This record gives sequence, structure tokens and C-alpha cells, in this order.
Amino acid sequence: MRQKDIIILAIESSCDDTSAAVLKNNTILSNLIARQEIHELYGGVVPELASRAHQQNIIPVVDAAIKKAGIKKEEIDAIAFTRGPGLMGSLVVGTSFAKAFAMAMQIPMLDVNHMVGHVLAHFIEDGKPMPKFPFLCLTVSGGHTQIVLVEDYLKLKVIGTTIDDAAGEAFDKAAKMLGFPYPGGPFIDKHAQHGNPLKFEFSKPNIPEYNFSFSGLKTSILYFIQKQVKENPHFIQENLDDLCASIQKSIIDILLKKILKATKELNINQVAIAGGVSANSGLRAALQQLGIEKKWETYIPKFEYCTDNAAMIAITGKYMFEKGLFADQYITASARFPMNDLAF
Repeated sequence: MRQKDIIILAIESSCDDTSAAVLKNNTILSNLIARQEIHELYGGVVPELASRAHQQNIIPVVDAAIKKAGIKKEEIDAIAFTRGPGLMGSLVVGTSFAKAFAMAMQIPMLDVNHMVGHVLAHFIEDGKPMPKFPFLCLTVSGGHTQIVLVEDYLKLKVIGTTIDDAAGEAFDKAAKMLGFPYPGGPFIDKHAQHGNPLKFEFSKPNIPEYNFSFSGLKTSILYFIQKQVKENPHFIQENLDDLCASIQKSIIDILLKKILKATKELNINQVAIAGGVSANSGLRAALQQLGIEKKWETYIPKFEYCTDNAAMIAITGKYMFEKGLFADQYITASARFPMNDLAF
């Protein structure tokens, strides 16, 4: 007898993008995102403005996602939402909507960890091969940099993390030094494609185990640029492509050095990347090349599943749904929601 299809509505509101998706089994029927461009004026996300924009966007985005999916809201079996980590005001909007929707439709809720969502985005059916367990996932974004040991869909352990800044933050701060607007990471990526990554060298940290640090690299870049600009006011403009390529290579080298160490010591040859920085073309190419050299199976998500999106929340919610891991109406958003605190 054929099993009933599982249809899940998902909400993602951890930072400045309001996203809603509809998933049927492992297939995404819709995945819509309302972006908040206002933050570009301030050079970074302003939490109060982000939460207000979520309030304006969430109902239209959810309505559009349901319509695009071609379903009726009565067909939805559960609603998944990002409980954390993220900006508290933004998370509260998504959590409150999910609670209201679940109560109105008399369906269960699934409180999803944002970082788990990034990892499990690899299991969305989109024609690409999926990782086999166990695998290592390098999860890199504006707020997090982690190496995650994934032994099953809901059995994940963070074995390495940043002790200060995240890789995405390093990209954005370096971009600001070069005069790019926020978010600056994509600008560095674009110019790096035309530059010499060996032109300039910056100091790299020596952090034990599988952990990361990017604060020293940021300082090294800052002092180098300040010194050069003092000697030549046009230094940045004259060397922009090479600066971007060298900065990007430094960040990627730090990331891949740790994932290489982990694969050797844990004897795992299945390696994936996830998170917003996994959209970086330099990182994608470097991981694929290293995978060829080391005979790894490498997994890189489609661009639409790299940055924050509700599809990744939906697929995670689906695995939680199958195990009956439901939240109740007393659930609250959690700005700090470590993956290792989960008890699936």
C-alpha cells in the first residue's frame, strides 16, 4: 500500500531574509525569499529593521509559496520553522507565525535548528547525488564556521568551530576595507576570478584541533592595506583583483586545511559544504580540486540552497516529522541554539 505523501510548510526568518517553502516528501514545490535591501545603507544587518520587515513580508511570502506549490493549505501536514540560532527579533516573527498557523490549521509544529538545515539541504531531491553516511560537512556562513560530523539525518555533531569570527564575516569585513558595499563577499568573489591569488600573503592562524580563527587574518589584511595606502593612495584601485584573489585564497586555505585534517584523522572520504559562503566560486572549485586529489566524494549544494532559505528548513522538518519530534505551543525562539544541544 502506497504511503501518504508528507506535505510540509516551512518558514525561515533567522536573519534578514523572509523565506517560505513547501515540500512534498523530499521534493521542493516552492521556495520563495523576500530580501531586505535596506541593510545595504547601513553596511550590515540592523536587527530592529530586520524584524519589522519580517512582519511585513511573512504573510505575503507564505501565501505566495502555497499558491506556487499548487496546494491548498488544508493539505499541509505540519509547519516547520527556524527556532534558532539567529537574530532574536527575526526568529520571534517566524516562531509566532508558525504557532498561529499550527493552531489555526490544527497541525503539528517542527522547531528546526538553522545550522542543521544547512547540512540537510543536501538531501533535497534535485537530481544531484546525496552524501552517504558518515560524512563531514564544512558549514560556513556570515555567523558560523563549523565542521560537522554527520552520522545520520538527525545525528550530527560539531567537531570544529570558530573561536572568534566566522568566514563569512571575514569576507564582508575585508570587502568593507576595499570599499565594497554590504554584503561584500560576492564582490570579492567576482574580482578574485580575475586576480592572482599568490600576489599578496597574509598571516594565517595556527589553531589546535578542528577549530578556526579569522580575527588575526582580518587584522593582517587591515594593517597591510593601511600601510600600502599610506605609501600609495591608489593602491587598492590599482591592485583590486589581486587583493580580492589573495584574500579569498587565504580564507579558503584556512577552511580546507581543517577539513583535510579531519578527513585524515577520522578516515572519512565523504565531504560536503553548506551555508552562505558555500556559494563562493573559489571555495567550490578548491573543494572539488582537493576532492579529486584526495579521492573524496564531494557534495556542493545548488546556489539556491546555499544562502538562508526555507527549503532547508522543510527537508529537516520532514525527517523530524517522521520521528514524531514535534514542538508545542510553549516553544520559544532561541538566538543561541547550539547544534550539539539537540536531543533527537
